[in-house]
Parts: sequence; C-alpha cells; structure tokens
Amino acid sequence: MIDTIISPLRTIWESLLERLFFLPPFPESIDSLALFSLLLVVGLLIGEWLHAHLKWPKVIGYVLAGILFGPSALAWISIEALAQARPIADAALGLLMMEVGRRLDLSWLRRNPELLRSTLADITLSFALIFSFALWLVGLTPAWAAATAAVTMASAPAVVLLTIEEAKAQGQVTERIILHTAIGSAASFVAFAVVLGVVHAELSEDWLNAIAHPLWVVAGALLVGGIGTWLALRIAKTLPKGSLAQVFVLIACALLAVGIARMLAVPVFLTLFLMGVLLASRDRQQTLRYTELPEGHWLLAIVLFVIVGASLPWQEFTWLAGLQALGLLLVRAAAKAAAMAWSGGSLPLPKRLLVGMGIQPLSATAVFMAYELASLYPEVGRSALTLPLFAAAMMELVGPALCRLALHKSGECESGERSQGGIA
Repeated sequence: MIDTIISPLRTIWESLLERLFFLPPFPESIDSLALFSLLLVVGLLIGEWLHAHLKWPKVIGYVLAGILFGPSALAWISIEALAQARPIADAALGLLMMEVGRRLDLSWLRRNPELLRSTLADITLSFALIFSFALWLVGLTPAWAAATAAVTMASAPAVVLLTIEEAKAQGQVTERIILHTAIGSAASFVAFAVVLGVVHAELSEDWLNAIAHPLWVVAGALLVGGIGTWLALRIAKTLPKGSLAQVFVLIACALLAVGIARMLAVPVFLTLFLMGVLLASRDRQQTLRYTELPEGHWLLAIVLFVIVGASLPWQEFTWLAGLQALGLLLVRAAAKAAAMAWSGGSLPLPKRLLVGMGIQPLSATAVFMAYELASLYPEVGRSALTLPLFAAAMMELVGPALCRLALHKSGECESGERSQGGIA
C-alpha cells in the first residue's frame, strides 16, 4: 500500500531531479528524527484518546503506538532506529527513576513495623515464587531462573509514578504503593547485581568477572549517582529555592549522570535511582526538597514508552511462551497479594489488597534489566529471558489499568481529576 502511494511521488521527484540538480536522490526511508517526532505525536494522540473515551491510563496508548510501529508490526521503527533512540530512553527512564528514589521515605519504614513486615514479605515471596516457577515449571537453569525473578519481582516505578500523577491520587494506599514500589525496586536492583555474577559463573566459569562485574555495577552506580548528587546540591545552594534555575540544575546533573553511567557501562536506571535516594537523604538544608520536575517530563515518558513498546519481542511470540508468561504473572500477583494480606497492621485488609493490586505494573525497568542481562551472553541470554520480556509485554498493557483501578477503588483520586491529564 505504501509503495502504491510512494510510486507516483518517486516518478515526479525523479523527473524533477533531471532538471534541478541540487535536489538529493529520492529518500528511501524517513529520517529517524522525523519518524520519531511523528510517532510521538501518534503516541500522544492514542494515549489522550484512550484516556478521554475509555478512562485508560495514557501510558497504554504510548506503548500501543510503539508496538504498532515497531519491528513486531509495521516495522516503521527499525532495530537500528531503536538503538539510536536508546540514549533518549535512558534519559527519560533515568529522570523518572530519580523521582522515585527521591520519594523513598525510609524514616516512615523505620517508624512503622507493619510496613517493614509487608515490604520484606513482598520482596521475599515474589522472588521465591517466581524463581521456583521459572526453575521447576518452565525449566530454566538456576542462573536464568534467578535472573527472571530479579527482573520481574519489583513493580514498574515509572508506570506507577505516572499513573498516580495522572490520577492525582493522595492517601494511605497511594503512599504505600509508592513506598512498596521504591523499596521493591531497590531490592530488585540488588538481586540484579548478584545475578550478574551468578550468570557469569554459570556460563563462563570466569570467577574474576563473576565477582568484579557486580561490584563494578554497584560501586559505579553509587559513585556516579554520588557525583551527580554532590554537584546538584552544591550548585543549587547558590540559587533561589524552588526557582527555575534549580530545576535546570537538577535536570542537567541528572543527564550528566546518565551520560557518565553510559560511558562506564553502568545501568542508568540504578545510577539515577541511587542519585534520587542520595538527594533525599543528603539534602539536610532542604535545598532541592521542593524542587519538582516540570510537567514536561511527560514528554520524556511518551518517548520512553513508545520505545519500550517498540522494543517488545512480539515477533517471537508463541502460545507456549505466552502461557508461561501468564503463569509467571499469576504467581507474581499471588505473591504480592499474599504478602499484603499476611502482613496485617492498621490498614484494613481490602485496602492492603488494593495496595497489592496497585504494585502489579511491570514494564520499562524490567525490559531494560532483561536486555542488560541478555547482552552479557547474547547467544543464550535472549532466549532465556524471553519469559520476563513477554511478562513485561503483557503487563505493559494491563499493569497501568490495574494500578489506576486500585487508586480509584481506594477513593484517593482527586474528584476533579483533569479530564485530559498529563501534558494536556
């Protein structure tokens, strides 16, 4: 169909080319920048339409745009274009992860034993049940089963944060969803670092890499995040509190950390998450405490989720892989619900179960972690990590809706929620 449309244009262009020698040859493909700009507009429109007419989270629309135009469907976004767009996706995910890290309130956890109990139960049960499912029912090796559990045990901070912002939710359930997501992510990152060594040990029996790689990842992320934190606080102190200049400094230091992390082959999501945690804990004078990212970060979110949607391996989908991914998601959901129900405490059981529903999203971070692990040993890693990638692919579409439903059922969404939300 596209060839039918383009053919007359090509003929006209070539006839002009004979007379106008300054014209370039007829372009065989759309410029990658123009293509992404077009996709962002399409993703934005799909997200706005779903939100306005079906009350679906906009994130679902962004992901659908990526899937539609990605290599799995129309293939308008090539694998090469995805690789070129990776720095933008890293920056978008990094900024969102930094915001999640800044919201990690460990003092609340220390003051509230029931929260500590439910958090530990969520982390332990999720990892153990997913690992057991991947090892005994799917048949993965212990290393890849552990990798699958490390990647999928936590919720998707970016999805949770954006869904809460979109719904303008506030309250106990909302705060617990944020806290469980932030701590679950931290635990997932620790497990991810350990699994790096386990994968090296199992596949190459190279003990130097098995020990050094996890240390490099953790120490590197901490060092780069620490530099970004120190620089941001140092410069921000000289500027008026809450000013636009402080926002600029915060974003600039975060992007600097993203660039350095990429140069050192340190995971960007871990680096920026730690930078957010350090900013929250070391900002004793509350220099950047109330400095928030402008709503423009929704633009980056569109970029992130369009790219993630295009990166999902739907072309490799099989019914067996789909059923296994569905099984993993059911096991994971049961683990989180059981953890919330068992933990007890002052929050009524129905609301604790809503917290369990709200922390179901699984997407961008899991996809990036899976690709980081798969890149270590591409000959086996990609097939071994098909399970978490398909689970993330399914949850890209269902997770935001579950989180939004939990927020609405809790009654903590603002009654005057913007009809168009986000950047609208």
